[in-house]
Amino acid sequence: MNKLFSFMAGAMCGALVGGVTALLLTPASGSDLRDQAMERWETAKREAQQARSQTRQELESEFERMKSGGR
Repeated sequence: MNKLFSFMAGAMCGALVGGVTALLLTPASGSDLRDQAMERWETAKREAQQARSQTRQELESEFERMKSGGR
């Protein structure tokens, strides 16, 4: 029983220290972190769409060159 109590006390102290450390070292509030995450997601989506459009244009141009060169 004494070992269980010691373990539980240690776990509680560890959780408390971990929680306080997380609060002190977190660079921004929760809403700020969510806003940053959404901004990064939108940027990634926009860049992926641009890359897709550019690749499509390049492939269509190459296809037209191949098609016209074969005639």
